[in-house]
Amino acid sequence: MNVLRLPLIALLTGVLGLAGCSTHQPAALYQLDSGTPGQPKQSAGMAVVLGPVTVADYLQRETLLQRQPDGSLSAATDGRWAGSLSSDIDQLLLRQVAWRLDSQRVVLAPAPSGFSPDVQVLLSITRLDSGESQPAILDAQWRLIDRRGQVRDNRMVHLEQQHDGSTAAQVKAQGELLQQLSKQLAAALEPLANQPPLVELRKPEARPAPKQTEKPRIPMASPIRTDMEVFRF
Repeated sequence: MNVLRLPLIALLTGVLGLAGCSTHQPAALYQLDSGTPGQPKQSAGMAVVLGPVTVADYLQRETLLQRQPDGSLSAATDGRWAGSLSSDIDQLLLRQVAWRLDSQRVVLAPAPSGFSPDVQVLLSITRLDSGESQPAILDAQWRLIDRRGQVRDNRMVHLEQQHDGSTAAQVKAQGELLQQLSKQLAAALEPLANQPPLVELRKPEARPAPKQTEKPRIPMASPIRTDMEVFRF
């Protein structure tokens, strides 16, 4: 009797183990779609420092969040980000902006030592999410600082992208929103490529006051005591 029970127990254990494996499939890993940016060709193109790029706190995690109809957020059960979403955003924007400006002189902040930018981009992304029945939405704001430290552009951006509801389609839609943001940003940067050179204003050198020419002195007449008053000069 005991001999017959052992194979049955082993069989049940195997079936339960297979069932357990089927219910705990590993979650899919996702990265933002950066499109197909080409390689910039100009090694002496426009010099741009991109960043700091600040991302909303709720996006600084590996969890892929889903926006619900009531506005709340919940973690996706079938996928998560493959690494840092913030780093993905930085790299996507860098490649897109460099390609659109056709310049290899686009760098992420902090700029390397000795790099003198034409423009610095201060970018803040306050929202980037979507849901099964909610469109992908991107809210951002940028400021463009020229080489003289002056704010040349300050803009708030709101973008939306529809999708078919699947997690993969949502991630693709979010990547497309960042591509659209890059396109608008590059268009705002292009007019600043032809700034006049930064020349230091020199104070005029103080010139010595011209010397006043001395007028010839006329000797004073002095009387000589004689029988007659004679004046000698």
